[in-house]
Amino acid sequence: MGVTEPELAFWQAPPRLRILLSGAVMGAFRWLLSCLFIGLSCGSAQAERRVALVIGNSAYKSVPKLANPANDAALVGGMFKKAGFDWIDVRADLNASAMRKALRDFGGRARDAEVAVIYYAGHGIELDGTNYLIPTDATLETDSDVLDETVGLDRALFAVEPAKQLRLIILDACRDNPFAKTMKRTVAARAIGRGLAKIEPTSPNTMIAFAAKAGSTASDGDSRNSPFAAALVERLPTPGLDLRKAFGFVRDDVLKNTGYKQEPYVYGSLGGEDVSLVPAKPVVAGPQANPDSEIRRDYELALQLGTRDVWAAFLNRYPSGFYTDLAKAQLNRIAAEDARAAAAEKARQAEEEKARLIVDRAKKGEQDKAAAAAKAAEDARLAAEKAKQVEEAKAAAAEQRRKEAEAAAATALADKLRAEKALADKLASDKAVAELVGKQAAEKQGSTAAEEKIAAVTPSSIVPAMSPQEVTRLVQSELRRVGCLAASADGDWNASSQRSLTLFNKHAGTKLDTKLASFDALDAIKAKSGRVCPLVCDQGFRAEGDACTKIVCKSGLELQEDGSCTRPKSGATARSSPADAAGTNAKPQRSIPSVDFSSGRKLPGEPPDGSIPTGARMIVQSSACGRGQVLELIGGSVAHGVRRQKRCISAN
Repeated sequence: MGVTEPELAFWQAPPRLRILLSGAVMGAFRWLLSCLFIGLSCGSAQAERRVALVIGNSAYKSVPKLANPANDAALVGGMFKKAGFDWIDVRADLNASAMRKALRDFGGRARDAEVAVIYYAGHGIELDGTNYLIPTDATLETDSDVLDETVGLDRALFAVEPAKQLRLIILDACRDNPFAKTMKRTVAARAIGRGLAKIEPTSPNTMIAFAAKAGSTASDGDSRNSPFAAALVERLPTPGLDLRKAFGFVRDDVLKNTGYKQEPYVYGSLGGEDVSLVPAKPVVAGPQANPDSEIRRDYELALQLGTRDVWAAFLNRYPSGFYTDLAKAQLNRIAAEDARAAAAEKARQAEEEKARLIVDRAKKGEQDKAAAAAKAAEDARLAAEKAKQVEEAKAAAAEQRRKEAEAAAATALADKLRAEKALADKLASDKAVAELVGKQAAEKQGSTAAEEKIAAVTPSSIVPAMSPQEVTRLVQSELRRVGCLAASADGDWNASSQRSLTLFNKHAGTKLDTKLASFDALDAIKAKSGRVCPLVCDQGFRAEGDACTKIVCKSGLELQEDGSCTRPKSGATARSSPADAAGTNAKPQRSIPSVDFSSGRKLPGEPPDGSIPTGARMIVQSSACGRGQVLELIGGSVAHGVRRQKRCISAN
């Protein structure tokens, strides 16, 4: 193969000139490749369509206004405009319907775009692991209102899903939520989180960035914009910078500016290739006259990334030179920053430990105080218990004195009744003698006129005159003797006395006039030697003589409704009614509570002693009786030893 004249001239030139010529040729070659790359990238950039929706909710109606979201939305919207986005919609203070419409319209824009971004600043809430964005007109009085008054994060994911290359959602909504403090829970176990919950995107090429990690809150800062928004505007528009690295820088900036209290988090499903929000700017490379240009470009790239690993790789490739010294200085700066961060972290941990010790000491003081209060309370309880025992002893002594007084009164009443009975017997005997004398006189006279005269004269001369009240008292005494009257013989022929005489007629088979007390009634009652009216006892009591005695079953036996004591059947939990045994559809009966009517204690709804006249009847509502029943009371007399009668009867 022959050598051309240009080639011969090249090899005949001095070595230094050949080096310069080689650099010029390679520079020209690189320039041509750069032009080709620029042409391709420019064509690609022209074909890539990017759209963004920016929402900032500050003017909430039900909770205090937020200062930063509207400012943050304007700042981020300006960033997208400077980054060359094709369509940007910046909205502020949207209610629920306006937010849904904005997301719906943005979904239509995303269908024709390669990159779709939604930025939201405002209040958000997490309910049962699901995140929701809160419009300005939300009230959220209960947790169920979240489903009706907010916009789910899934709705925003649905809006960006049509984008072909990148789907990005940025949430600056992890603030301390005032709605959660006043919201009522319809279910006690329902979880209402502090901040927003972690979410893993299910669609490819999707990234979700939170201002703070799951379960924690973000800070609005002291300036016009939040630390998160300021870091976004600083880092995201960097041309050609991969989003994962850009958000890493955002994380570092926010941590530094918040004293390591707020840490942004990113969840995504991006592939292995770099994905930038702003494409890299084309670099026109001319003929390389300077041999350090390539080193400078590598240095600038390493400076843009700024990580320890990148600088280590740069030093490994370029072990000496001016840019090597600069790279070492950058490494020293990173080491100093790491040392400062470590010192800050150590100081923070020391402050936390100091605060913990202070809290522990405060807790110990509270515990000692609580122990002293508990001891004082126990001493007070023991003193109160002792005082109670003293008062109970006094009450028992007073009760004993009352019983003794009542027993004395009952003895006096019995003596009085015996005297009244003796008087009544004497009057009856005198009456019988007078009748016999009259009969004999009539037989002797043998004439009607004489009989009438004797009949008119004899009673007044022989039978002692008695007032109606005395006759009434004698009849009442006899009714008490035969067990038909519980009240005392007070000489007042009231409704109770009339019912007692009616009861005597029923059991004695007589037809005495019950409207007044007469000698005929007195004679008829005195003719009965024993009890006429049966003794009626409450359930759980049996008649023994003239008194009701409580039935007490032996150990292992149960008291039945008929008053008998039987051993309970094993396994039986309830007695079956005859209707149930026959298989009929009997309605279940409500069990009636067992009530001790024999004791002197007051039943629920029972009026005090002395409020019901002796023998009078009163009906009251009482929880001591079963459903559909009322409490019937018959008035008694404590002074005369007559116990008040009580029983449950049907309300109908």
